[in-house]
Amino acid sequence: MFKSHPKGLVAAALSNMGERFGYYIMNAVLTLFICSKFGLSDGTATIIYSCFYFGIYIMALPGGIIADKLQNFKGTIIAGLLTMVLGYIILSIPAGYGAMDISMTTVLVITCVALLIIAFGNGLFKGNLQAIVGQMYDNFEAEAAKKGPEELEKAKSKRDPGFQIFYMFINVGGLIAPFVAPLLRSWWLGVKGMGYESTLPKLCHMYLNNPSEMTADQVNNLSTLMNQVNQGGLDLTDMGAACSSYLEVFNTGVHYSFIASIAAMLISLTIFLCTKKGMPNPVKKVAAAVEEKQEELTPEQKAAAIKDVKQRMAGLYAVLGVCVFFWMSFHQNGVSLSLFARDFVHNTIPPEIFQCINPFFVVVLTFPIMWIFSTKWGRKFSTPSKIAMGMGITALAYIFLVVFSIAMGYPGSQEYLALPIEQQADMKAGPMVLIVTYFCLTVAELFISPLGISFVSKIAPKHIQGICQGLWLGATGIGNALILLGGQLYEKMPSLWMCWAVFMVICLIAMGIMLGMLKWLERITAQQQ
Repeated sequence: MFKSHPKGLVAAALSNMGERFGYYIMNAVLTLFICSKFGLSDGTATIIYSCFYFGIYIMALPGGIIADKLQNFKGTIIAGLLTMVLGYIILSIPAGYGAMDISMTTVLVITCVALLIIAFGNGLFKGNLQAIVGQMYDNFEAEAAKKGPEELEKAKSKRDPGFQIFYMFINVGGLIAPFVAPLLRSWWLGVKGMGYESTLPKLCHMYLNNPSEMTADQVNNLSTLMNQVNQGGLDLTDMGAACSSYLEVFNTGVHYSFIASIAAMLISLTIFLCTKKGMPNPVKKVAAAVEEKQEELTPEQKAAAIKDVKQRMAGLYAVLGVCVFFWMSFHQNGVSLSLFARDFVHNTIPPEIFQCINPFFVVVLTFPIMWIFSTKWGRKFSTPSKIAMGMGITALAYIFLVVFSIAMGYPGSQEYLALPIEQQADMKAGPMVLIVTYFCLTVAELFISPLGISFVSKIAPKHIQGICQGLWLGATGIGNALILLGGQLYEKMPSLWMCWAVFMVICLIAMGIMLGMLKWLERITAQQQ
C-alpha cells in the first residue's frame, strides 16, 4: 500500500497525530467544559469555541507566510509544536472554586489566552506540514517523469489517495482522545465520592447565581440529581456548598485531560525531529527554481505565467468559498451536536465520547472510499465533483436530523430543559441518532477535506505553496467562525428541527453552487496535469 507513495508520508502523518489528539480532546470537551466551568450560556460558550476554532485555522495563513519568508518549514513546524505544548500546560492547571485563589473571571481570561496560544502554535504547524506532504508528491511526480509519460500518469494518480492515507493516519489519535476527559472526570468524581451527570453543572450554576429565578421543576431536578450522584462526598444540607463542590470536582478531571495532550504533542515532536531530514523543504528549493525560470522567460511568456497564476488562484478561491459552508456545518460536532448529545441523548454514554465516532469512521471508511475512486467508475469523477458530492452528503446528515427531530416532537432546547426530569427521560434518544449523523458527516468529510488539501497542492503556484495551504486552512477558519450560528440556533429556536433545517438548506445551496462551477474548475485542474 505504502510502497507506491513517497517514503516520508507515514512519518509526516505520525508527526501530525499529536496535534490531532489534542484537537479531538478540545473538540469533545471545550464547549461543554466552558459551560460547566464558568456557567456561561450555551450560546456564549459556542462563541468562545468558534473563535478558538477560527483561530486554529486562520493562524495557518500567517504560519504559511512565516515559513515561506524564512524558507524554513521544518523550524516553523517545531516552533508550532512547542507553542501548543505551552498552551496545553496552562489549560491543565485547575483553578477556581477554591483550587487556587483566583477569581473565575481571571480564570476565564487565562483560559482564553491559553486557547489563543494553542491556535497560534497550530497555525505554525498544520499548514506547513501539509505543504511538505504536497512537496513530497511534487518530487515523486518529478522522479516519475524521468521514466516516461506512463509512469508520470501513475504517479499523479497517487496524490489524492496519498492525502486520504495521510488524513486517515492523523485521525487515529482522535479515536482515543474523546475518551480521555470522560474517564479522568469519572475517576476523579469517584475519588471524591460523587457520580457523573451531564446536565447537573448547569443546574448548579443556576442555583449559585440566582436560586430565586429557578422554577419549582428546576429546583426539584437539582435536588433529585444531587441525590443520584452523591456517593458520600456531598453534604446536601447546604445545597450551595454542594453545588460548588460538585462543579470543582467535575471540572478538575477535565483539566487533567490536557496533560494527555501535552504528552501527545511531545511524542509528535520526537517523531518529527527523528524524521525531518528525510522530508523536503518546499520553499527553499522551489523558490530558487522559479526565480531562475523567470529570468529566462520572454515578456509574452511572463504575461502567460501571470495569467496562469491568476487562473489558479481564482479556482482556489472558488473552492474555498464553497468549503467554508461545509466546515460551518461539519464542525457542529463540537457545538450544537455536542449540546444535543448532552441534553437529548441518554447519558449512559458521556457526550464527549460521541466525538470518537467521526475519527473511527475516518479510519474505517478511508480505504473503501479510496477503492471506489480507484475503480473505472470512480475515476470518472474529478476532485471538484467529489467535493460537490461531499456537500450533498453533508446535507443528507441534516435532512436525517430534521426528520428525526420532527418525528420525536422535540421542542426547543430551553423548553425541553425546563421540563421535569421524568418527562425529559421519556423523550431522550438512543446513541444511534448520532452514529448515523456522524457516519454521513464523515463520508462527506472524506470527500472534501483530504481531497481539498490535494486540490490545493495541485493548483497552488509552486513558490507560494505554504501560503495556499494557509488559505485552505484559513477558509476552514472562516467556516469555524460561523459555527457559532449553531449554538445560537440550538439555544433560541422554538423547535429543534428548525436548527438542523438551516444547515440542511445551506449545504444544498453550496452543493448547487459547486455543481455550477464544475466544468470551469475541471478545466483549471486539467491544465495543471
